[in-house]
Amino acid sequence: MPTVRLSDDTPLEVTVTGRGPTLLLPENPAEATPETAERLRPWGTDPQLGHTLMTGLSDRFTVAAFDYVGHLMAHPRPDDLTPETVTADMLAVADAVGAERFAYYGYSWLGLSGLQLAIRTDRLWALATGGFPPLDGPYREMLAVTTATHRMAVENARAPETTTRASRTTAEDSGTGEDYDWDAAEATMSPEQSGQFTTLYRALADFDDRTVRYPPDLPRLCLVGESDRIDYGPRWGGVTVDLAGPVLRHRDTLTATGWRVAILPGLDHMKAMQPTHVLPVLRPFLTDAAP
Repeated sequence: MPTVRLSDDTPLEVTVTGRGPTLLLPENPAEATPETAERLRPWGTDPQLGHTLMTGLSDRFTVAAFDYVGHLMAHPRPDDLTPETVTADMLAVADAVGAERFAYYGYSWLGLSGLQLAIRTDRLWALATGGFPPLDGPYREMLAVTTATHRMAVENARAPETTTRASRTTAEDSGTGEDYDWDAAEATMSPEQSGQFTTLYRALADFDDRTVRYPPDLPRLCLVGESDRIDYGPRWGGVTVDLAGPVLRHRDTLTATGWRVAILPGLDHMKAMQPTHVLPVLRPFLTDAAP
């Protein structure tokens, strides 16, 4: 199990399994404990999402899986989580596992990170992104949401412990998917944890994805749930984060410019990330693209 030194010099363990062309998978590869499975199951998510993706691909690919989100929660970077540092981290992982060329799959903001990676390196043999549109991405909207999240995290940190604990319980019990009550939820991250995502989206606030030119020979996949849209109330910035809409509107343009587009019928953001929906799309795409 290689240990990588990331761009901030913190160590990150990488699980490498399988054989074939290398795929970077920034998801937790560990099997879930019963306690973790019980906590995640109400959210409608596979408690072993990363592990399931890894095992579902490792018969055909060398999968380098790593819990990047968990690492950032343990080692937050409120001042320097930027597209450049995320790219540097991904390249450090590739170097550590001996992959001069590699494919990448990420979902949500890790899908966004894949888009940024692809315009900063020529080492990719394939790019697969989920839950974030390559064209007309909601960068400003996500800055509003992460700014509001950070503000609430700061307020919670200043509040009495009993109040913070009650707020966290409310957030965990509020429901999920299309039933999730965002207005009732509270921020549960620390100011340092939430601040790093504000930093990331602040760096991207003026990013114009209409001017991006990906390598024409780079195989690219965009997958999104057809119902992937969240309307946030005033406490969260009062914005709509529409992740499916841009893909639906620009499907023909994306296809014409080299993207393979997969729209998963009826699925929201949480449901569209589940391996049972991702693997039937991701696996054949990577198989077709593999060098």
